[in-house]
Amino acid sequence: MNIHFWGVRGSVPTPLSPQQIQSKIMAAIQRAKPEDLQNAETRAKFISTLPSWIFGTAGGNTACVELQNNNTHIILDGGTGLRPMGKARSCPEKYHVFLSHFHWDHIQGFPFFDHAYNPKCRFEIYSHYDDAEKYFWSQVAEPYSPPSVGKTLAKNIGFNRIYEDEEFEIDGIKINSHKMCHPGDSYAFSFEYDGKKFVYATDVELKITDYKNSSYGEGVFKNADVIVIDSQYTVEEVYRKENWGHSAFCYAVDFAVYWGIKKVYLFHHEPTYDDKKLNSILQAARWYAQYINHSDIEIYLAKESQEIVL
Repeated sequence: MNIHFWGVRGSVPTPLSPQQIQSKIMAAIQRAKPEDLQNAETRAKFISTLPSWIFGTAGGNTACVELQNNNTHIILDGGTGLRPMGKARSCPEKYHVFLSHFHWDHIQGFPFFDHAYNPKCRFEIYSHYDDAEKYFWSQVAEPYSPPSVGKTLAKNIGFNRIYEDEEFEIDGIKINSHKMCHPGDSYAFSFEYDGKKFVYATDVELKITDYKNSSYGEGVFKNADVIVIDSQYTVEEVYRKENWGHSAFCYAVDFAVYWGIKKVYLFHHEPTYDDKKLNSILQAARWYAQYINHSDIEIYLAKESQEIVL
């Protein structure tokens, strides 16, 4: 299985601001020495030593993750990350689209997805909602979209009602799901193939009482190789925003440890956090894992264009 991040932000798209770009340039200049700028080779070497939060960015598109396995193409949520995915990928015959829920930041990319206007492309949409088809088409109804969008958007779309903790298969991939704690509900998905398990668990407000001493959700989470999980807040912020439906990074680590998950990708980043702040959260999460004597767990920050191979 190949997993590619196209959108990793939560709530709203957050493009880099002019001030953030200027801050990155200033941070780079402050680190430069005269010998670093002598020629193209020394400059390239200097740039390669810069911290990732200066030289790169986590990205500003909302949730969209691509999973490809042989000739099976799966999309996890349709946030604004779908737009660059449509520009970068050739169109397959079929997409399987799994929607965790229908909040705007998880569906708003579909009307801007090039492949959605290709009549040769088939879309199978999977969700836990009886009214999924109505919700889906509402976003392109007037006056929210131009009349042409609803008329030209691909009609070759099937809607599949799935159920929590009921496993099924697509092209040999075992798929399961579990309801998470989020206003209006949200669902995590697991994908298992050839002994490897990948879990996508966005938009969840984790609390210890949700999983400690419980087997609820075991079929989805237990012993997964990789989990992409909501870690939008710091501990201080999660207390101020109780019942907003998102988690602190340390709770994400605790959750992974409890279920024996090997690798954690922090996801659904807070829109007000810049790359420096996100990097500090990553470092804090790694420190926390060591503090609770689980330095064996690997923790990463989900970034646009990043890939995972399982």
